[in-house]
Amino acid sequence: MHVDPKIEQLSTGASAGRGAPGVALESALITHGFPRPTNLEIAQRMQAAVREAGGVPATIAVLDGAPRIGLDEAELVRLAGDETARKVSLRDLPIVSAQGANGGTTVAATARLAHRAGIRVFATGGIGGVHRGHPEDVSADLPTLAETPIVVVCAGAKAILDLSRTLEYLETHGVPVLGWRTDEFPAFYSRRSGLPVDARVESAEEVAHIARARSALSLPAALLVCVPVPTADELPAEEAERVIARAVDEAEQQGVTGKALTPFLLARLDELSGGRARRANEALLLNNARVAAQIAQA
Repeated sequence: MHVDPKIEQLSTGASAGRGAPGVALESALITHGFPRPTNLEIAQRMQAAVREAGGVPATIAVLDGAPRIGLDEAELVRLAGDETARKVSLRDLPIVSAQGANGGTTVAATARLAHRAGIRVFATGGIGGVHRGHPEDVSADLPTLAETPIVVVCAGAKAILDLSRTLEYLETHGVPVLGWRTDEFPAFYSRRSGLPVDARVESAEEVAHIARARSALSLPAALLVCVPVPTADELPAEEAERVIARAVDEAEQQGVTGKALTPFLLARLDELSGGRARRANEALLLNNARVAAQIAQA
């Protein structure tokens, strides 16, 4: 594993009791979340959002088989342009590593690698969860969150999932779900889902206080900080649910399953919403990066 020297210094500072504003960023959204060249633009804008909020971005990926904590500009460009890059979750890490391949890390892989590198806060779009109509299909993100003590800033779980079952899984496995200035679990594209969070938080300092309490209690799970998409960029819940239901039906009719399912659904949502789903996705990613940087400094 290669750790950028700037990130390594931050981790050392954290161990010595100094502030550590490092913010981990995933890379599956670069390799599989957006079309080129939008994928590179989003990755660069997320890094810039972290810096503008006072943090130090650490985009995590696998290059030439080596997990890298903190991509420089050339590495970011290389990954974004690699059409053969894999989508790397935990099960894929040893395979991609042994084969010397490139890959974008999912929430699960990014969280695990970030924690190993001493990074305490991680910003993403939405976590994986339990799939609609297939309760046995559970993302590796969920068990990883249950055993990786990091703060994950997200806009809830991806709206294409079964949000209620996803929350039930998190509850069963001891993952606190915090609402950033909200009492409801965000539904990714929409600000509200009708499902409650475990606690509402109003500030980065409040999140940091809860994280320190978790550490003092030696609890193993992540803290999930759920930030609603900015109001101006929201896709109304009724509209989002309508296009999601149609996309899910199409996936079932076409037999799309496994790793291909999420990219298929996200692409269809963007088409069916006239591009509004992607704009909401971009806005929430940047917003989450800013909030994560605030928390990292608290």
